[in-house]
Amino acid sequence: MRMTRGTTMAKGSEEFPVLAGTGGVALGEARTNHEGRKAILLVRGDEDTREFTTLVATMGITIVETLYQAGHIDPRGFFGKGRLQDFADELTSRNVPTHPWKEVDLVLMHTNASARQLVGVSDAVGIEVWDRVRLLLSLFTSHASSLEARTQVRIAQMQSDRTVLRELANQTTTGERAGYGGAGSTALQAIIDNMNRELSHLRKRQKKHAMAQSERRKQRSKGGAMTVGLAGYTNAGKSTLFNRLTGADVMAKDMLFATLDPTMRAVNLDNGLDIILSDTVGFISDLPTELVAAFRATLEEVLAADVILHVRDISHEVTEDQAHDVRVILEGLGVCKETVQLEIWNKIDQMPPDSAEATRTRADRDDGVLTLSALTGEGLEDLLAILDKTLRETSHTSRLSLTFAQGKQRAWLFAQDLIDSESQIDAGFEMTVTWTAKQEKQFNDL
Repeated sequence: MRMTRGTTMAKGSEEFPVLAGTGGVALGEARTNHEGRKAILLVRGDEDTREFTTLVATMGITIVETLYQAGHIDPRGFFGKGRLQDFADELTSRNVPTHPWKEVDLVLMHTNASARQLVGVSDAVGIEVWDRVRLLLSLFTSHASSLEARTQVRIAQMQSDRTVLRELANQTTTGERAGYGGAGSTALQAIIDNMNRELSHLRKRQKKHAMAQSERRKQRSKGGAMTVGLAGYTNAGKSTLFNRLTGADVMAKDMLFATLDPTMRAVNLDNGLDIILSDTVGFISDLPTELVAAFRATLEEVLAADVILHVRDISHEVTEDQAHDVRVILEGLGVCKETVQLEIWNKIDQMPPDSAEATRTRADRDDGVLTLSALTGEGLEDLLAILDKTLRETSHTSRLSLTFAQGKQRAWLFAQDLIDSESQIDAGFEMTVTWTAKQEKQFNDL
């Protein structure tokens, strides 16, 4: 977040210094390249900052110093008032040539901050401030390549900015911000109104994209191909596995959130079974709800899959915590309980030999778990065999009797191309269908 003088003001009002949450996105000024920036990191207590600092490094930002404060988090300024003021005073000397904070232009907060905390810290330090949410948004902005991904990111950015602007408007109205009166409040409301209009436009665009995706899924379903979705924590190796299975060249780097757009490829298994493989955005712990909502259209590809491969970096020291976070997000998205999920314990090649062997032994005890290395190809043939077996078992044949009044259900079966045979009887129709457990549930919910 940075202090930015607003350019969109109510007619006749004074200019108002606006906190534009992610480097000016509210005013259309968001930057996408943060390479070479220097930052100070603020941390409360003894929290593990490794994932956060990795995210920062992915963007090319250098953390020159980390400041800690014990005790309870201050609801207004994150740090206590005195500690925050000391930090702000020290920042004023950062442009002295010999100062260790020379050229620092960013403050990072190791938390998903409230709008009140963001405003409080920004007021105190006078330079751009990001919390964890805004760090992720800035990272997503840097990596968004397609129009759809950029739309999703901007929606999330503007939603976050709007909460900050509303907090500013509230403080102005209640007199908490000295020196500003009705004119400032009016100016802020004008900016919020403009943001609301743009958000409405962006959501319409996103809805169109979602409808187009849905239509493409229907067409794939009619073609008879079953869908396998890759899900997992960011940097678990999903894109590497995708490339290994499809021979594609999707970006697969050792960095967080290298993939934001869903990527689909047709794969023909050795036994002739055709599948559609889908790679999607990686998950992360405490993923903000606004990000989940913004990327829902992208994540729909996972929800629609017949089988979900939960790819885990089994070599990671907190792999269990990461797996838990992924499961929570999938459940929150509404993944059908009938959808088959297999755990793929990836990066077995990065483990010490003894640990790797113990992990393989543990995985062998569970039919729903497989160890492999997407990088070397170890375990790939076993994965294809399990996929083949699972997909064939996933589909089953049923006989149905529908009355003439169940036209909606019959039309849905035809739209999904699930009917093998049909005959008319006095009361309606008898038919044979071949479907997955998920499709059967969808039918029963009609």
